[in-house]
Order: sequence, then structure tokens, then C-alpha cells
Amino acid sequence: MAEEDRSAPRTFGVEEEYLLLHAADGTPADRAAQLVRDLAEHGEDADREFFASQLETATPVCRTAAEAEAALTGFRARLAREAEHRGVVLAGTGLPPAGGEEAGTVTPQQRYRLIGEELGEAAAHQYVTGTHVHVAVPSSDAGVEVLARLARWAPALVALTANSPVWCGAETGFAAWRQIMNRSWPVSGYPPEFADGAAYERAIAQLVESGILIDSGIVTWEARLSQRFPTVELRIADAQLEAGEAVSFAVLVRALVEHALRDAAAGRARPEIAAGLVDGAVWKAARNGLDGELVDPLTARSLPAFDLVDLMIAEAQAELTEFGDFPRIERYVGRLRREGGPARRQLARFRERGMAGLLELYREGMGIGAPTAARAAARA
Repeated sequence: MAEEDRSAPRTFGVEEEYLLLHAADGTPADRAAQLVRDLAEHGEDADREFFASQLETATPVCRTAAEAEAALTGFRARLAREAEHRGVVLAGTGLPPAGGEEAGTVTPQQRYRLIGEELGEAAAHQYVTGTHVHVAVPSSDAGVEVLARLARWAPALVALTANSPVWCGAETGFAAWRQIMNRSWPVSGYPPEFADGAAYERAIAQLVESGILIDSGIVTWEARLSQRFPTVELRIADAQLEAGEAVSFAVLVRALVEHALRDAAAGRARPEIAAGLVDGAVWKAARNGLDGELVDPLTARSLPAFDLVDLMIAEAQAELTEFGDFPRIERYVGRLRREGGPARRQLARFRERGMAGLLELYREGMGIGAPTAARAAARA
């Protein structure tokens, strides 16, 4: 691995995908094109996604959590206001809570149409919406080291961000049903190990040349090397209710990447994990979230969710402290212990007030409306 000048915190960025939902019933609203035009008139950039009911934005390249949070919070508030004018709720959730039984409207771009034709029914209901974290790495060789060394923590990262418990108007029994939906893509799950960057690139080329993938951009592993940027891209997280939680997750990922790179540079061996354990552990994490047990892929043992989370944070504590993020992560995990993860919050609101309650929760996450005094006091 090449040596780096690490005189400043490693850079990172966050891509957030959002769902557009009808304010009346929570079903997908095909308003992305209109909202992109509205934003462009005000000098704002947003990208359309696979379905016409999805939008995406990204932070600039960041070195601090404050930079990333300011970018996402501001964008969310502006976009949410534009959406409200059109009778649409901007939602940070991994799947729409209603209407998923209807095939989505594919965005009229050639590549998206080709994906829709190639995947057929497997793509027809792919309203999956995520939070993607990019962290800079010095080379593709370094990137594959990171992918291998993050594998142990995949189930804990899923549990922290599980946020898609309601689908087609009913509880799924899973905290992250998006994880299950994602498994219908031709390439899914956590990536296998690669010896080096060249081996990774050969594998991607073979997937494309064989016709399994239409291009390298549709590699839908939960973690991958970005094709556009010199980064590792972690795609494992559902879209988040709140910008602050997305950013806390992102800086935790950055610290884990930094730790992995330092371990690799020091010649420490990669973790030895049996085939199938990571994907099986991620499936269990998608079901349980933070409210049950997770499997540690390194030991193949079940343990309470927060025990594995605590092990993960201890692994990266030095890097979190160095970057000034450890107090933020303590607050982030502390809130999750008190209130539960976003999936539990969605279920609580759904059980309390049905679809109207969920839409209220999504608005709160975008800065539209405000939580009740009791909820605000519980969060403080």
C-alpha cells in the first residue's frame, strides 16, 4: 500500500437518497423531475434516481461532521419545502411505507430504461433508498483491504441504520426490509475478498463481459470501490430519518476505514471469516435491528446488538478521538439506546397514528413541523 500524508482528517462524503410520497396516503409520488427543475431555478443541484419518486443529493468533499451536516440539513429543508408546495412529503426511509405493490415509474433515461428491461419484475418494485458513505483511500489495493476488514462490522452497521420496517401498509417483521429487497439484484450482499485492486477490477470486468451486469455502475454490493471517485463506498445503510444520524454514521464509517488502513499498513492480518457468515449475519441484523441479537462474523457467535456495536466503536475509538468525533458518536449511540433505532421509531409512530403518524415523522426529519414537547424532552 502506498503511504499517505495524513496531516488532516481523511475526507469523506455522504450521498442521500430520498423518497417522494403523496401527503394523502404515503404512496410514491412521481414528482422528481418537477422538483429537480424547481431546485435548479434556485441554484440547487439534485439528481434523479431509478424511479421517478426518488431523488438524490450529495455533500461536498468534507473533513468534518459539521460540514456534512450543514450541507444535508440545508438541502433537506429546502427540498422538503418545495415538495410540500406540491402535496408531497420528502421522506428519509429505506422503502415507501405504502404503494410498493405497484410497479415504479422508471425515470426516462436510457440507462435506467435498460436496467428496467434487463431486470424485469426484479426491478419493478425496487424503491430501495439508501445512505451511501464515501471515504477517500489512496489506491484500489488499499480499498480492497478496507472492504475485507470492514466485513466483520457489516451486521452492526446494518443494525444501526435499519429504517424500513413498513412495506405495502403493513409491518414486515424486519427492521430493514430494504436489505431483503436488495437481494434480488444480480450482484448483491457483501463483496467477497479480493487479493488486490487488480483482482477486484478483473472481477467487475468479468461480471460486465459475461452479461450479468450491464455496466460497472450497477455493482450493488453493500460496499464497493467507487467507479467515479478514489473512495470506498459503503452502501449498506437505509436512508435515514434525520441528517444528523446520517452524518454520525458517516464519521463512524470514516474512522473504521482509517483503522482498517492503519492495520493493513502495519501488516496485521485480515480477519478470517467463513464463507456465508457475513451475508447471514447481515440478514439477521436486517430482521432484528438493534432490538435483538446480532452475529459477530469473526466468532460466529450471537450476542446482544449493542455488545457488537460497542466492540465496533472500541475498534475505532482512537481514530474517532483523533478526528474529534468520539463525543458525537457517544451521543448518537446513547440516543439509539434510549429511543431505539429509526426502525423502532417508525414502528412506534405507525402503531400510534398509522400512515399519518409516519408521514409526520418523515416531515420532522426534514425540518418540517416539530416533534411534540414530550418527544423533544425525551431526545434532549
